[in-house]
Amino acid sequence: MAGRIARPVAVLVLVAAIAAALFISRRASRHESGAGSNTPPTSDVPSRGGELVASYRSEPRTYNRYVDQTAAADLLALLTQAPLVHVNRTTDELEPWLAESWTESPDHLTYTLKLRHGITFSDGVPFTSADVLFSFRALYDPKVQAVLAADTYVNGKPLLVEAPDSSTVVLRLPAPFAPGLRLIANIPILPRHRLEPALVAGTFTDAWSATSPLSEITGLGPFVLAEHVSGQRFVFMRNPRFWSYDGSGVQLPYLDKLTVIVIPDQNAEALRLQSGETDLMGNADMRPEDYGSFKRVAQQGRLRLLDAGIGLDPNLLWFNLSKVHADDPRNAWLRSKIFRQAISCAVDRQAIINTVYLGAGVPIYGPISPANRTWYVGVRPACEYDPGRARALFASIGLTDRNADGMLEDSHGTPAEFSILTQRDHLRARVAAVVQEQLRKAGIRVDLVTVDPNAIQDRWAHGDYDSIYFGTQASATDPSLTPALWFSSGEFHLWNRLQPTPATEWERHIDDLMNRIAVSADAAERRRLFEDVQRIYAEEMPVISFVAPKAMIAISSRVVNPRPAPQIPQLLWSAETLAARAAGR
Repeated sequence: MAGRIARPVAVLVLVAAIAAALFISRRASRHESGAGSNTPPTSDVPSRGGELVASYRSEPRTYNRYVDQTAAADLLALLTQAPLVHVNRTTDELEPWLAESWTESPDHLTYTLKLRHGITFSDGVPFTSADVLFSFRALYDPKVQAVLAADTYVNGKPLLVEAPDSSTVVLRLPAPFAPGLRLIANIPILPRHRLEPALVAGTFTDAWSATSPLSEITGLGPFVLAEHVSGQRFVFMRNPRFWSYDGSGVQLPYLDKLTVIVIPDQNAEALRLQSGETDLMGNADMRPEDYGSFKRVAQQGRLRLLDAGIGLDPNLLWFNLSKVHADDPRNAWLRSKIFRQAISCAVDRQAIINTVYLGAGVPIYGPISPANRTWYVGVRPACEYDPGRARALFASIGLTDRNADGMLEDSHGTPAEFSILTQRDHLRARVAAVVQEQLRKAGIRVDLVTVDPNAIQDRWAHGDYDSIYFGTQASATDPSLTPALWFSSGEFHLWNRLQPTPATEWERHIDDLMNRIAVSADAAERRRLFEDVQRIYAEEMPVISFVAPKAMIAISSRVVNPRPAPQIPQLLWSAETLAARAAGR
């Protein structure tokens, strides 16, 4: 999982669709190497050949992105699969990918996409519209329960996908949807010839399992998975049939080989990069305490440091508000809005920034990072940091020190205590430890439970927790593109997922606001409505945010043409444009 539940948080730029206007990228099937502010110096012009070694902190449970919601599965799909359209994460522009162009109807409900000619899967079988139809059949098959499906629904209804011929796909939306084709930018197109038998047989969820022969895995992405040693490494080889070229006519990817080593521990990950055993970290986030050692290595010319600004993916603390453990005697206060407000009020965010992040961060109070400039409004709660006010809030729900031991109890004498589930050997555990100490001073006992990311995923899915401090991974910046987080019925509605009807009036209000945001064609109106959503979050605090870290990225001096983005994976999102410096250059 790479330490994140994949998907929530989402567009810096709205899709400005012009009725029946033909959109053709000026790049067509070609990348412009070093786009944006990342143009390499002349000596670092990328060239074909060579290999790089990256690290990642976890591995996917399966090779099938449709049934694996982890960030590691998303990385695997980025490397080996491809969608119809693609969001450039450095510019946030929507770009043609497997579809080379499209038109949009005047009512904004129908998109007609023209597929690139001559593309084949990595096994040599031609790609056609039949593969697109198959992929959406699998996506919406109720037996599959694809983890990507919910984020493609509009007003609770799926897209209608048709194919008038082998190179044309028509997508019909059930209702207007402001982000347009960004809706499908994270849907990899799968090979019908490989997976249709499993879909027909009802075994699609077992297809491409982690024990499947790698010869069965084929895709339209820049690399082919050539080796997987569980718990150790993935080896990706260049896909010689990849369809994309750079601006000079060089076929991508540049690299012949990309090895991804699984290193769950951040200490070991940092040491291996500093020693030259790896070239980049897949998660890319450098811990503040590592900056000094990385800078010394950079001064020796063996590493480069890149400033990626404030990250888009703040970690979140949320409490279990589901019906699981509904008979817990602590629920009267543990699930109270006032309790959450008091927790937020008792935490000194600047102290976390100073001690854990060594000053490299900014305090935040909601789930949207300041890096998301279009949607962040900086709404603050009534109490930012006030230990006295926090004590008063606790007292208002019956939590007081009844035995003069400095810790709080409820009216039945039950200690005011709860557990925080978080990731071991990670910065999150250190933040949680600071929160634990600050809450102890406020009279609240906190038990820290540190486990690996997959264990967090399992316990979250089963509702087996008091609270979790973890992260979400941005796939886009427009909130309409991640309904699974914002809507009460969503798969990733973190604190109480998959509600058949909204459990609270405030969640019903958010559902209504999000529906209006999705259909409005007025950008200013959409932002105003989402500001209301953030105000509800500031009041109800279903999630509590503390810090938006500033991101520094360290890479080996061998890495050429990096294109850092604010979303994870900051570099491997565009692995096809990464290159390796030749020996002696």
